[in-house]
Amino acid sequence: MMDGHDAAEIVGAIGIFAIIIIVLLAVIARIAPTWRARAELARDQEYRALAEQSAHTQQELTRQLGELSGRLTTMETRMSSIERTLREVD
Repeated sequence: MMDGHDAAEIVGAIGIFAIIIIVLLAVIARIAPTWRARAELARDQEYRALAEQSAHTQQELTRQLGELSGRLTTMETRMSSIERTLREVD
């Protein structure tokens, strides 16, 4: 059978566990916003890097498209010249 001393030990142990749990929850509640803010900051930095990379890629593609357009214009001019020469030969 349990006497008063055993019951007090059980209640004391439960009390200590309850205090430990409360302290842990309080610590987590204080730290969680910091973790959340760090995660949000990291995500924002990743989005910013992705946006910068996309802008750079778009600029590069625009440059390449301009280059190709110039080449195409040159080829059209040459093709017209060749067609004119072939008509004159016939």
